[in-house]
Amino acid sequence: MKLGIVKEVRFDERRVAVTPSTAGRLVKAGWSVVIERGAGAAASYPDNEYSAAGATIVENAAEIWAVCDVVVKVRPPELRSDGTCEADAMRPGATLISFLFPGQNTPLVEHLATRKINVVAVDCIPRISRAQKVDALSSMANIAGYRAVVEAANRFGSFFTGQFTAAGKVPPAKVLVIGAGVAGLAAIAAAKALGAIVRAFDVRPSVADQIKSLGGEFLTVELEESGEGQGGYAKQMSKEFIDAEMALFREQAKDVNIVITTALIPGKPAPKLWTADMVELMKPGSVVVDLAAEQGGNCDLTVPGEETVAHGVTIIGFTDLASRMAHVASELYGTNLWHLLDEMGGAENHKIDLENDIVRGALVLHDGEKTWPPPPPKKVETEVKASREGKLPAAAAAAAAAPKVAEPAKKNGHGHGAPAPKPPSPQAGMILAIVGLIAAGGWFALRYGSADASVSRGTAELLQHLTVFVMAVFVGWQVVWNVAPALHTPLMSVTNAISGIIVVGGLIGGAVSDLHTDSIVAITATLFATINIAGGFLVTRRMLAMFRK
Repeated sequence: MKLGIVKEVRFDERRVAVTPSTAGRLVKAGWSVVIERGAGAAASYPDNEYSAAGATIVENAAEIWAVCDVVVKVRPPELRSDGTCEADAMRPGATLISFLFPGQNTPLVEHLATRKINVVAVDCIPRISRAQKVDALSSMANIAGYRAVVEAANRFGSFFTGQFTAAGKVPPAKVLVIGAGVAGLAAIAAAKALGAIVRAFDVRPSVADQIKSLGGEFLTVELEESGEGQGGYAKQMSKEFIDAEMALFREQAKDVNIVITTALIPGKPAPKLWTADMVELMKPGSVVVDLAAEQGGNCDLTVPGEETVAHGVTIIGFTDLASRMAHVASELYGTNLWHLLDEMGGAENHKIDLENDIVRGALVLHDGEKTWPPPPPKKVETEVKASREGKLPAAAAAAAAAPKVAEPAKKNGHGHGAPAPKPPSPQAGMILAIVGLIAAGGWFALRYGSADASVSRGTAELLQHLTVFVMAVFVGWQVVWNVAPALHTPLMSVTNAISGIIVVGGLIGGAVSDLHTDSIVAITATLFATINIAGGFLVTRRMLAMFRK
């Protein structure tokens, strides 16, 4: 199977779809990798690195489009003014993988359909846990959020962190991030790392803990309305909510120095959240970075692709923020494509698998037939069809077609949602009983088997230590074993309470009149075990606080 990488033709695009390291992995996996000369130069990947990885360098893109089974790109193929397309040389049945945004590029989709090719849009990868490794949209959004802070810092005429110097005091910058998706969270983390005071707004209450965990302040309005949409995106809000939101933003505009907007609604133009009057309220020298510029922008005064100044405020509408970090962006994008190609069968069994939820969700054209947007889940679709054919009761079909609500897990005897542990088998019980009898017999033999008083005293001390050890083993086993696996992470630190057994042993060992090596070790063990107990409960309380609403 031949896989081709073409040079991006858009003037401001520096990324390349596959880097030399990814090309090497593809070659080892059986792909015949062909790349256009100079495709990676703008991302600091010279041709000789591709050659060393086993790729073949060709002089122009036409050779790649014409002969390759799979062609990968970053940007959508260019649809020229004369009605031709960059991908016109693709042979029927070949596969194109790139960003496409089919909801906004209908003419391009229709044109590609005439070529009878397969088109997979990486921006349509479903937001499911299994698809995180191929989620190129999140990879690029993470870079764009970080770069937005870098661009803002470059144009902001002061420090991000506060300064106390002999020449005077400089207050820290105040940053407002609107939208706490992947890009927004990356911007919050970057701005906080630079020392700014960071505030963030999002219509989804579920992101509040994520914002706080990064050191930001979560802003909200006094209206009980959730903005949770499908696939982790935000939905469009009511007029009352938007009015309250605008009032909040106007108050913030008077105080903040930097605003970073990231709000997008799939398939629709970017919502206007930062109006012209808000820009006018901002202090001169402030900066607005609009990450939604390519979809029209969240700010009224954004000019896509340009940097403008209005009322003394710099408004950045760059549409190539991820491309401005082309080297790392290409590496992450290439890794996403590597996993996507693996989902499609790799070089050995490459195919368009309609049963694969990742591939099916991103498939826009299949042999020229439009397949986007994807249909409902197969199980629901099958059951509804069976109902129409009279093979399934209507009530069952309605239940199948309705959104599934997760049933609460049945609690086990310990109050956890995990299944109750199975009782021990009779054989295991018999073995434990025999071991217990042997241990009890040994204990009595050690304790009462010698008439020598000095030997009995030494044996008693040994039995004390053995008893403490056995208690620690059983307590530790029970504490860990009876915690549901889903709760192990936040509750593992509670198991440090086992150190309480060490404290008991340390008190016994250190309760002597004279200090010697044994008593010093016991006292030290008691001290560290006490610290472990206190620290364990403190860490657990802080971790559990993150999950409280």
